[in-house]
Amino acid sequence: MPAYFAFTQQRGQEFVFELTDEEKIAHARRILSGEEKDRIHVHGRIKKTKKPYNPHWDYHLDPDTIQFFEVAIEVCDANMQYVDDHLDEAGGAFLPGGHWCPWDSRLTREVKPSS
Repeated sequence: MPAYFAFTQQRGQEFVFELTDEEKIAHARRILSGEEKDRIHVHGRIKKTKKPYNPHWDYHLDPDTIQFFEVAIEVCDANMQYVDDHLDEAGGAFLPGGHWCPWDSRLTREVKPSS
């Protein structure tokens, strides 16, 4: 069963993503509990479509590509608003291959599905 998590970069910006892999879900929960202190930032490949669980953005992260990292290369770092504003350029020179790894991403909560 999928689980949903949110991260922030700046105050007032929240990005929700879906995880379907049980090990990754457990890892995300360890980050939130404070047990995991190293690989705490989110990396994945963007898909240029909106998802109901992430309604504020015109893109989402492909759940099959999401990983957690400690350090990543600069070419995949970007602010979520900048990604949304330049979505047509993503996948080329901007965020090559669609890889997005916001260095300042901070997991803030598990998002419970609404009933």
